[in-house]
Amino acid sequence: MVDIERLVRSRRSLSLSHLAGLCAALGLAGCASAPITQSGALKSYQSLAESNGVLAKSVLNVNKDNVLAASTVRIMPTTFAGDVGSVLSEPQQRLVTNAVDRALCLNLSERFIVVAPNERADLATRTFITQAAATDPVAAGASKVVSAVPGALGVPVPVPRLPIGLGSLTIEAEAVDRRGRQQAAMVWARGANSFTNSPVISQAGDAYDLAGSFSADFGQLLVTGETPFGKPPKIPSIERIGAALGGKPKNPVCEAYGRDPGLIGMVANRLGAPPEWVDKGAVTQDAQASTQMAAKR
Repeated sequence: MVDIERLVRSRRSLSLSHLAGLCAALGLAGCASAPITQSGALKSYQSLAESNGVLAKSVLNVNKDNVLAASTVRIMPTTFAGDVGSVLSEPQQRLVTNAVDRALCLNLSERFIVVAPNERADLATRTFITQAAATDPVAAGASKVVSAVPGALGVPVPVPRLPIGLGSLTIEAEAVDRRGRQQAAMVWARGANSFTNSPVISQAGDAYDLAGSFSADFGQLLVTGETPFGKPPKIPSIERIGAALGGKPKNPVCEAYGRDPGLIGMVANRLGAPPEWVDKGAVTQDAQASTQMAAKR
């Protein structure tokens, strides 16, 4: 789901530099575009500066000293801005927003103590999905059929996803301190591509996948106090790898978002099954209350 997990899954048969070259050579036909948008929900957009990755576009700002001085963080629930989520059903919207929050909780746990949303913390994150393009399930299904042909013929050649019906996602987020002052902000946009985003037969397929990619980038911004782009990937902790495989998260508060589908999710993704089939989503309110009590002990 997220970039860290992609390292665990070893899904990338091409390096990012090769992928960028392929996208350029194909005139971006194999890579969906995603616009940088602003909903007006953030405290400020004035100090944002361009900082792009190979696949993602972004503008961001971070007060490194203040962010690194923080030790606790709370994650306010991710929401869709306006009617942006209308391309997805309500259950799919909840699936995607929970995927953002879960991955962000797991990534922030690498350095921060994550507390419940109703508790005070040094920083609080606010996240808004401002653009979402749905995956075309028919095109995704066709991609699975085409990719299965070489294997059926005994030819071990990876087949790129068909460059049609690709989804995209644009998200903006910020971290504010106890006085409500913005200490970090990011507007992030990325489209699915034919090489690293597996086609799944669901309108929410690419949005769900990209949700984790955003959380990995925004999480790294807050963990390091620096742009996550243009740097070699950091080796995740053993706890982070375990959580990516469906195990217990490092921070008990992250249990509120449910466990990552892990190995089952990887198999389902490989087969093109909708993420809503294997991701159970957030736990019930009663279970969340129990988790929060356990975190305080």
